[in-house]
Order: sequence, then C-alpha cells, then structure tokens
Amino acid sequence: MTPRIAWAFPLAGAILGAIGGLAYALAIALHLPPPLAALWALVVEIGVSGGLHEDGLADSADALGAEASRERRLEILRDSRIGAFGALALILALGIRAVAIAAIGRVGAVLAALVVAGAASRAAMIGVSFLLTPARREGLGAGLGRLPPVASAAGVGIAALLALALLGPGGALGVALAAAFALLVVAGIAARRLGGYTGDIYGAVAALATCTVLSLLAAAR
Repeated sequence: MTPRIAWAFPLAGAILGAIGGLAYALAIALHLPPPLAALWALVVEIGVSGGLHEDGLADSADALGAEASRERRLEILRDSRIGAFGALALILALGIRAVAIAAIGRVGAVLAALVVAGAASRAAMIGVSFLLTPARREGLGAGLGRLPPVASAAGVGIAALLALALLGPGGALGVALAAAFALLVVAGIAARRLGGYTGDIYGAVAALATCTVLSLLAAAR
C-alpha cells in the first residue's frame, strides 16, 4: 500500500458503507425486522472488507489492555489469536453498530449514515500518522510512515463533503467531532501503552470511529 493513496481511504469507506446500506435495504424489502437487517448489513460489510479493521480492533484491544511491558504488547499485536479483550471489543463494537443501525431505522437514513460513517472513520484513520510515530521499525505502520499532507487533506475533504451533502452542516460537524474523539482516544492510549502506532492501531481507530459516528447519528434520528 502506497501512502499517496491516503486520499482514497474515505472514498473506500464510503463505498463499503453504501454496500452495507444496500444490503440493509434488501433485508428490509424482504420484510426482515430492522435489528436482523442491521446484522445482515454488517455481515455483508465485513464479508466485502475481509474484516480488516475488526481484526485490527481485536489485536489492539488485546495488546493495549494487557498489563505487560511495551515489548510484550508489541508481541501480542503480532499474535493472530484473539484474547478476552479482543473478543469483548469485537462483540461490543459490532453490537453498537447493529443497534445504532436498527435505531436509525429508515432505509434512506441508514444508507446515508453508513456512507458517512465509512468515510469519516477512514478520515480519522488518516490522523494516526500525524499524531504518533511508528512503534516499531517494520510492519504496515512503519511502511506507510507519515502520510503525505496533500493526499491526507484530500481524503479528509472527501469525507467532509460527503457528510455535508448527506447530513448538512450541523450533522457534518457532529460527525467530525465524533470521529476526532475516537482518533484521540485510541491515539492517546497507544502513545502511553505502545509508544506509537502499528497497522492494527489504524484499524482500531476506524472501528471505534464507526461506532461513535453511528451512535451520534442514531441519537439524532
């Protein structure tokens, strides 16, 4: 992955959200209740994405939650097995997303929410390399390094334009704050516990930002 495609991160998230929204619409058309339709939307989203960010969330939760040395936490990040913290993080994150989608309810509103959440969560991900340094010399995080400012600004701009177009100024501002909150929380914990970021931290930021944005939109329905 080249850092110059950072501008496309929010666009890819928006497309993935649109796919999930269409899956939700199909499920509703088949007369499934909103909670079940929401779960199927997540199944489709995760199937298309390969669960990349969910994997990053689980690995990050296991490592950041461990009472261990920095070196041991970095070792845990490399371990493909999921521990208690990772399992809990996945269950809670997917639960929050499903309940929020069901609470939003209306097909058009869910489609807009998933598109915006997908774009905003990837825009938040862009901020990782500007707040932290790589926690180790090798791996995806180190390979990406500091993302190019122009490409990064373009990515954030795409996410902002989508939010403005679909939610209006007030909604877009709320989404920006929710996504920034998720970024700052994960980055702050990673700075203390790891001394920097890895590729999994990118995934954790995207996953938590998706939860915060969808929660906000569910509250504002």
